[in-house]
Amino acid sequence: MSTKVLVIDDEPLVRRSLNRALTAAGFSVSEAKDGTEGLEHWQQQVPQIVFLDVLMPGLSGPEVLSQISMSVRRQCYVILISAYAGGYSLESAKELGADLFIPKPFEDIFAIVEKVNQIATQINKK
Repeated sequence: MSTKVLVIDDEPLVRRSLNRALTAAGFSVSEAKDGTEGLEHWQQQVPQIVFLDVLMPGLSGPEVLSQISMSVRRQCYVILISAYAGGYSLESAKELGADLFIPKPFEDIFAIVEKVNQIATQINKK
């Protein structure tokens, strides 16, 4: 069974890039174009890994996190992504309930895929 990944981002290029790279690596990827749609997908699909943009129309990434129950959130690894890195870091991402922070634009999509492979290996050992 492949690891389910949900990409929640309002930028089509970001969604498409992550989807293509992660699908090629064997992950099952779904996308949501904003926080509201992302929240619905997250609750219905219960993915193991979620890429969550910080600033989006409708619900922001932090607002989506605040609406996901702790029991659902504990079942997945949350990667906060943002082009506005100034106010965000790994520390602030963890304070919001995320596990990792990756700034956009991505410097190396293959390094992200490798990180997701590592995360998936940890998840599948549990």
